Amino acid sequence: MTTSRWRIRCSLRRLRSGGETNLFGFGGTSLVEVDGYGEGVGAVYYLINEHENYRHAGIARVEVIDGVPTTTKRLGEHGWWWDCSTTAKYGDIATYRDVNSEYIYAWGHPPKTITEWPATEYIYQTRVKATEAFDLDKYEYWWGRAKGWRSEMLNEHNPETAVMWGAGQGQVVYSEWFKCYIYVHLNGPKVALRTAAKLEGPWSEDREVFEAEPIDGGFVYAGVAYPFLDETGKTLTIAYTNNNHIQVIRVTFE
Repeated sequence: MTTSRWRIRCSLRRLRSGGETNLFGFGGTSLVEVDGYGEGVGAVYYLINEHENYRHAGIARVEVIDGVPTTTKRLGEHGWWWDCSTTAKYGDIATYRDVNSEYIYAWGHPPKTITEWPATEYIYQTRVKATEAFDLDKYEYWWGRAKGWRSEMLNEHNPETAVMWGAGQGQVVYSEWFKCYIYVHLNGPKVALRTAAKLEGPWSEDREVFEAEPIDGGFVYAGVAYPFLDETGKTLTIAYTNNNHIQVIRVTFE
């Protein structure tokens, strides 16, 4: 199981376990492996929104049943963990099972109460051991370089506690070729990469490697990297959606 955007089967009863109605939206952002829960078990991070109002961020347990990834439990008393009025939308930007440590990392935009640009574009970070992904009390939050990782939930959202700015939803991979982390995302129709020696950053500026031609003026979105197709890291295969068409490119590094 790899970080991806999978089609997740979810019963109506489970989807509405937090009291939502059909006026609510469910945005599954990232699926990652967890450790110690048996084969074929992962965690999906998601947002709950009502119209354009992002209400909560949460996590659910996913198990492969009859060959299909299926949500079997939403965590939290009300089906979510993070109240987006006061906490970052963790999982909104990306989630990553670090191949170099025992941690899962998740990134998200600031609380919905932050509405002024450029503050709306800062990105914040949480992490948890992959063996403890379903225990909210085990999560740590990045409080900036001065304070580091703390178990106290972040409540200071500013440039010092953020790890990135101005990135869209994407995916983190580790490059064996460059021996660093690469963040793959889309900047409009442009495929962009950022690099960092550590997941806490600092992250580089975007390096745009390809620009798609929008089909019939539609949207280009949902970039996904496939690092396992070349474990040397010399090439990186990236797919994205172009107006409901899946397109794939391969980036070759020198």
